[in-house]
Amino acid sequence: MQHQKHLFDLSDDTTYLNCAYMSPQLKSVSEVGLESVIRKARPDKILPADFFTEKEILKQRFATLVEVPDYRNIASIPSVSYGIANAANNISIKKGDEILLVDEQFPSNVYIWQEIAKKKDATLKIIKAPNALVDRGKLWNETILQTISPKTAVVSMAHVHWADGTLFDLKAIREKTRSINAMLVIDGTQSIGALPFSIQEIEPDALICGGYKWLLGPYSTGMAYYSDAFNEGIPIEHNWMNRYNSEDFTNLTQYEDRYQEKAARYSVGEASNFALTPMLIRAIEQLIEWTPAAIQKYCKNITQDAVQHLRDLGCFIEEEDYRAHHLFGIYLPKHIDVKKLKAKLKQENIIVSFRGTAMRVSPHVYNAEEDFDRLIEQLQ
Repeated sequence: MQHQKHLFDLSDDTTYLNCAYMSPQLKSVSEVGLESVIRKARPDKILPADFFTEKEILKQRFATLVEVPDYRNIASIPSVSYGIANAANNISIKKGDEILLVDEQFPSNVYIWQEIAKKKDATLKIIKAPNALVDRGKLWNETILQTISPKTAVVSMAHVHWADGTLFDLKAIREKTRSINAMLVIDGTQSIGALPFSIQEIEPDALICGGYKWLLGPYSTGMAYYSDAFNEGIPIEHNWMNRYNSEDFTNLTQYEDRYQEKAARYSVGEASNFALTPMLIRAIEQLIEWTPAAIQKYCKNITQDAVQHLRDLGCFIEEEDYRAHHLFGIYLPKHIDVKKLKAKLKQENIIVSFRGTAMRVSPHVYNAEEDFDRLIEQLQ
């Protein structure tokens, strides 16, 4: 993998280390988007079949990216909260059951579970990070495994923590949940596209992913995988397109109780969005060409010297085995004035995020080692 900044519409005077906030757009995705917007000016050229063709292509591309054997298990969603809600509302949770969440998850993977716990008289159990910095990621993973019990109905969590990139051992967690017949719902928004993930390997019950971060797509798009366990579920939205035989425009008033096959029932209304769908297709095709493994390796190569330098300056960064390379938190030494640092970074056009007590950096293939040299300069 080589430096790919020329493929993005990024300013040369900005050091953008913030893909976890929002990805910049590939020039090719922008081109597709402009063509797609103009297409609406000629509605006579948009045929009934077009409502279905591209949305099916999008599902196929996402299935390839995350190794789903049957693309019919994929649904198009507008947001993570939408995708999580479809899963949460179709999981059997009884009074006294436990819903397990990781501490300080993104709100889209919290609010619905609070509502479900209240409605079902279940217990929401939050698994906090250890206070110690030594072996922090290792201990956190061990605590998650120890907390899963026969009372657990579902574990809903990310692949990497959105605030600091802590990497969770989903394979071990899946094995433990399966042993007690609990469901596993994954929020892949901060990992899918930049970190290898295989549905065939992990076998989660659901994988939900926003499209505007590591999938390099436009805002208000996302993709979801629902296992066959959800094939008979009830979607949170009842739209015409998700019903059986909706391709036949002449008979839409012959109302159907049946749904389209598998996860199609969970797709958002107007999933054939004629502007956003082609953009996300192009973005995912580029990721398939690069491969998440190559992106992860590239990010590791351009950050490894910087990570060591930052540690030498007194910063804490999680060990490699328990963090991602495309997104990680820098816990600053106490003597650094964070307010002054933020002002300095803004002045120098170095874009990062501050989440919780960590400075979050999230590079991609448009970054280079020199970008981290600039960041370290300001810390020094």
